[in-house]
Amino acid sequence: MASGAIFSSLRRRRSPSLEAFLAPVDLSGVALVETLLAVAGDVVSCFSGHRFPFQRLNSRSLVRKVEIFRSMLECLRDSSGDVDGAGGLPSTAVLCLKELYLLLYRSKILIDYCAQSSKLWLLLQNESISGHFHDLSQEFSTLLDVFPVRDVDLSDDVKEQIELLERQSKRAKLFIDKKDDALRIRFFWFLDEFESGRVPDYAEFRSFFLDKLQILDAKSCRVEVEALEEQIVNHEGDVEPTVSVLNGMVAIVRYCRFLLFGFEEDEVELEIGNKKKGSRRRLITQEIAETFLTVPKDFCCPISLDLMHDPVIISTGQTYDRMSISRWMEEGHCTCPKTGQMLDHNRLVPNRALKNLIMQWCTAHRIPYDSPEVVDASAEMFALACPSKAALEANQGTARLLIQQLANGSQAAKTVAAREIRMLAKTGKENRAFIAEAGAIPYLRNLLSSPNSVAQENSVTALLNLSIFERNKSRIMDEEGCLGSIVQVLQFGHTTEARENAAATLFSLSAIHDYKKGIADNVGAVEALARLLQNGTPRGKKDAVTALFNLSTHTENCLRMIEAGAVTALVGALGNEGVAKEAAGALALIVRQPIGAMAVVREEAAVAGLIGMMRCGTPRGKENAVAALLELCRSGGAAATERVIRAPALSGLLQMLLFTGTKRARRKAASLARVFQRCENASLHYGGLGVGYAFASNSATTRDTSFAGDVSVTMSISVPVL
Repeated sequence: MASGAIFSSLRRRRSPSLEAFLAPVDLSGVALVETLLAVAGDVVSCFSGHRFPFQRLNSRSLVRKVEIFRSMLECLRDSSGDVDGAGGLPSTAVLCLKELYLLLYRSKILIDYCAQSSKLWLLLQNESISGHFHDLSQEFSTLLDVFPVRDVDLSDDVKEQIELLERQSKRAKLFIDKKDDALRIRFFWFLDEFESGRVPDYAEFRSFFLDKLQILDAKSCRVEVEALEEQIVNHEGDVEPTVSVLNGMVAIVRYCRFLLFGFEEDEVELEIGNKKKGSRRRLITQEIAETFLTVPKDFCCPISLDLMHDPVIISTGQTYDRMSISRWMEEGHCTCPKTGQMLDHNRLVPNRALKNLIMQWCTAHRIPYDSPEVVDASAEMFALACPSKAALEANQGTARLLIQQLANGSQAAKTVAAREIRMLAKTGKENRAFIAEAGAIPYLRNLLSSPNSVAQENSVTALLNLSIFERNKSRIMDEEGCLGSIVQVLQFGHTTEARENAAATLFSLSAIHDYKKGIADNVGAVEALARLLQNGTPRGKKDAVTALFNLSTHTENCLRMIEAGAVTALVGALGNEGVAKEAAGALALIVRQPIGAMAVVREEAAVAGLIGMMRCGTPRGKENAVAALLELCRSGGAAATERVIRAPALSGLLQMLLFTGTKRARRKAASLARVFQRCENASLHYGGLGVGYAFASNSATTRDTSFAGDVSVTMSISVPVL
């Protein structure tokens, strides 16, 4: 680790104010001494208040130095009288004390870091962290070289302590605890064993984790995993093998959690933990919904449509939220979701200017703004990091243990296993493939009907995460009763998140054309999606509309969607900015068939809703809206055409699109203009279109192709990993 990385890492985690790391230039005399005493006291308290399984000797040595400085400061405070007066501290002493402030604060950070970091991380960085202790010792020595001990009022015993500390600091050498280093080497032996396909036995793991690391229960394992995951986030962008080793550590600790401590877990704690993660992930969305604020469009990710936590720029110059675009790339896409351009590379450049604007907006509207480290960013790092062979082997071992419990464990054990499979399925296609191959899907299907809300929610979300891997879609669809059980959760799930994730699972499965008809024909599926689109949360509406869009791309689903009320729900969604684009895209597909066009015409708000999108929608939304109106005229006959051409303000909106729309939008608008011209009273109502039409003819291809050959309805939604 580069020098200073520990301090910057902890600053990211703790987020103290900037002033905490600057010398108090405006303090002198008694105020400066009191400030230094407070910081020194914090260092000593931090050491005495925590156990130090590693770096204990280095920490104790550093704290002893700080205690000597504290004695010196107490002496200055108690015996120097009015140090602010004429006979106060020499200027050299004041400068040294200000430098001492920085050293004491760095000491506090280092002690706190060793007290709270992952035990395995401390072992991995044993030599580097020991070097930081040595560096501080040397800097204390340098400070003492210039500190005017003879010119300040100190007692004789304190002077002796200071002089002794000065001599000891000069002789101090780098100390690396050999026992700690032996444990580090031992853990790398575990990694090597997994790398070679050999799994160490129970006794070896028990000796290392319980006796050496003092990880004594399942809760300690979870704490260790979370601390290691934090380090993965902190080391984003570092050169290998740091992240790969950390992933191996996480995988082995997770494996040992179940091997050593079993699956029984307090169900109340499990439910609270599950809900806490869900509420944390959706905190911003909920806060915005509750305050009825309209989020500026530029602050929303084009993929998730949510407020961006960590905006990044991709090679095409478009900005997305890091989590959403990372999922998109991990799923194998090599194009920009918004423009369709090929990506030159997969590097993500932070858009710091936009992030600052978003933070200012959130502050002004009293909306909490989580840092990317808080909002599941660790899961994204795992997905992007190339897994090591050791991590893969350990994760496969964990998956086998989990599936055994799904098959034969108690209800509580099955609930824990479902949650852990859900988490494991977040970490890359290799894990998703193996979990399904090892037979998890039938057992997860059984849990979908569980009366336990936590078990049901985790099982349906695990199936969602597994379905992201292409080959797993067929495994889920081929599993008898699995699709029906997912639909049952969508209809009657115990929790909102379970129902929403069931909808997202149907969207994921419907990516395969051959499955779209079967999903739509499953009793209650389309009806439940339509209800979710009408009455769900913002996230639920998004899950529902993307699933309905996919189903609408199959021509044989048109009648089913009309009968199930999906057309009514899609028309109603045109007024919802978060899902309007996808709703218009689905309607544009449905109205290609005469029966679909007739159903849309019967919806009083349909044409007005599409016109409203042409006025206020996104560029892609406007494109989908004009495409839907064009197809409505083509397939709906004279009545539909009459309804469209009589829509108020359409003339001006079409002219605007002909000049300013996307290439496809201009082409669709030009075709719609020709439809009007063929109507007997087109010249009366739309005589003003001539200039715009001429412009469109010069600037874009005016020959319109059939909808099937011109894919103007583009989806930029990826399957969420939850």
